[in-house]
Amino acid sequence: MHPTRRALTLGLALPATLAALVGAGPASRPSDAHVDADSGVGAGRHGQKPTIVLVHGAFADASSWRGTIRRLQHAGHPVLAPANPLRGLAEDTAYLRSVLAGVDGPVVLVGHSYGGAVISGAAVGDTRVKALVYIAAFTPAEGESAAGLAARFPGSTLGDTVRPQAYPLPGGGTGTELVIEQSAFHRQFAADVPTADAAVMAASQRPVATAALEEGAGETAWRTIPSWALIATADKNIPPAAQRWMARRAGSHVTEVDASHAVAVSRPAVVTHVILAAARATR
Repeated sequence: MHPTRRALTLGLALPATLAALVGAGPASRPSDAHVDADSGVGAGRHGQKPTIVLVHGAFADASSWRGTIRRLQHAGHPVLAPANPLRGLAEDTAYLRSVLAGVDGPVVLVGHSYGGAVISGAAVGDTRVKALVYIAAFTPAEGESAAGLAARFPGSTLGDTVRPQAYPLPGGGTGTELVIEQSAFHRQFAADVPTADAAVMAASQRPVATAALEEGAGETAWRTIPSWALIATADKNIPPAAQRWMARRAGSHVTEVDASHAVAVSRPAVVTHVILAAARATR
């Protein structure tokens, strides 16, 4: 078994009592029925609305933010959803920094899954980033990797569904990347997404380099920038206990929702609600 695949399955063997050590803290639980994207957020007296930059994670692409983008634009926010290279944490972080360099004014950075690790690094030292939002995401501390954090708590079944494959490296040689088997994608990644939509997501998924999941984080911005976290309680990729633990450590404002790892696809109104709460706080 590949080392990263093994790390992703380790959480299943950890004692169940470990989850009891994690306190979720007070959490709000908005439903799609009462979350309105046009929440009355105006430009206000304190200047322009922040640009919302949405960063997808592994096995996804920027189209996963489609429902959220529509709602944020309706609320009057500029929005960017760049393609995350998914090749290595330092490399992906540097790329996101280059994207942020072209944005004028304040920014709210939003990361899903592995994208949480990317935004944590990219925001370091950037005074324009006013808030960080973690959507079913990794919130690593220095030296921590996504694979290590996923294995820290039981509940992830991702390692049983991924397939490694080789890809050419720019300087020569080959690297290893992971994809979720299409036959397992719906139940593993997007159980609350309609079957036909999940099939499209499975076919268009972006492979992630094992190096990206194994690479330890550098300095992390959540230590100095206010953060919000949406916990997906039916997540089979990142255990909900791990999400709660990371959010608690970061001092994030926490919301929980009964959703799969693909929460941005299945519950875009709730995702938008959390992002707009962070945007309001920046002003």
